[in-house]
Amino acid sequence: MRHLSLDPLVEQAGYGPFQRRLLWVCGLGWAADAMEVMLVSFALPAMAAEWALSAAQKGLLATALFVGMFAGALIWGRISDVVGRKFGFMATIGIDSVFGLLSAFSPNFAVFLVLRMLTGFGVGGTLPVDYAVFAEFLPAKDRGKRLVLLESFWAFGTLAAAGAAWLIVPRLGWRALFAVSALPGLLLFAVRSFVPESPRYLAVSGRGEEALRVIETVARRNGKELKLDASGAEQAADAGQETKSRVLDLFSRELWITTLLLWAIWFFISIGYYGIFTWIPSWLRTKGFSLPAVYPYSYFMALAQLPGYFSAAYLVEKIGRRFTLGIYLAGSGIGALAFSLAVSPVGIVVSALVLSFFALGAWGALYAYTPEAYPTIIRTTGIGSASSMTRIAGMIAPFVGALLAGASLTAALGLFAAAYGIAALAAFLLPHETWGAALEDA
Repeated sequence: MRHLSLDPLVEQAGYGPFQRRLLWVCGLGWAADAMEVMLVSFALPAMAAEWALSAAQKGLLATALFVGMFAGALIWGRISDVVGRKFGFMATIGIDSVFGLLSAFSPNFAVFLVLRMLTGFGVGGTLPVDYAVFAEFLPAKDRGKRLVLLESFWAFGTLAAAGAAWLIVPRLGWRALFAVSALPGLLLFAVRSFVPESPRYLAVSGRGEEALRVIETVARRNGKELKLDASGAEQAADAGQETKSRVLDLFSRELWITTLLLWAIWFFISIGYYGIFTWIPSWLRTKGFSLPAVYPYSYFMALAQLPGYFSAAYLVEKIGRRFTLGIYLAGSGIGALAFSLAVSPVGIVVSALVLSFFALGAWGALYAYTPEAYPTIIRTTGIGSASSMTRIAGMIAPFVGALLAGASLTAALGLFAAAYGIAALAAFLLPHETWGAALEDA
């Protein structure tokens, strides 16, 4: 594949008001998605009481969203590499918000499962598409830190879901929680229409002049002026030559090891994360906490995610993506083991906070590394395929957690701690460090 580069022009446009607004547009979408993903875990005790759910039904309830997310990650990632980022950028948030709202009006368990799968189809696409859009407008300096900051909006969404559950479920019930949580995404759908198409996508699609106009717009909004010398004009001309991609490019000689290791990391981090966090409110009850107390403790666990993100954002620019990712994955495994063995209220809460800190910091480092590992022509396909491993794990982990916890909570948490350990090993084996590298356009 011929190497095309818009990096000198993106660097000239710099980082400024345009990217800061884009961070909020993408970030609030992530927060809305986090709410959709975490709602079931917070609403589950009330839903289980209303519908008299068995352990197997509880597992299906937590898994349904991930069935849709698996399809969404694969399909929307590929669509965005073929027809453009903006279409997926708008469609995915619209789908997950509409069906998320309809979930609140489910007349029975079966209808709710179908609506959650449709919600997941949108959520599964939002995550890889949003990340690619934001990354492709960023200059190289501090790109990793800013990508982790985008991921930190997941913690704000989790906090919002936990806080809303705490305030709404005891008073108005779980249906009101789902209805309220869908509203932010519906508002964002309109806002996203004002975000331009990615210039990197335009460049590799043979639309070099459009790419140049977008970068000029970004520069103007940042108070900068592009200086197009002879090399800059040549770059714009080169960007007019279309470059095609294939899914098999993920397994090219340069990428196959990275792809397989990333798939392993995404799978095992998700086994650990969704296996544990889907059931945190229920497992706190198993460990002796009353139902009213579950919601504030879940909220403070979500709060512990924020310093995890911010510390990871600092470290990815100081010690690199791979090393930060490996350390935080290992820390997550240790936190999970400590939570499984804790028996006192203080020990349970402290170990849960440590787990939250490292688990979400690891996600931030992983989302910083993945888009940088692939060239533009295959970037959202690469992120989407890796993200699909998360959805497979998300379908498996909650169900396994429900079944194992019924026999032994310690065994369930031990399994999830081991998953974090495998992910940490894969992170340390990644062949390339992307810290400070330019984004490849082809």
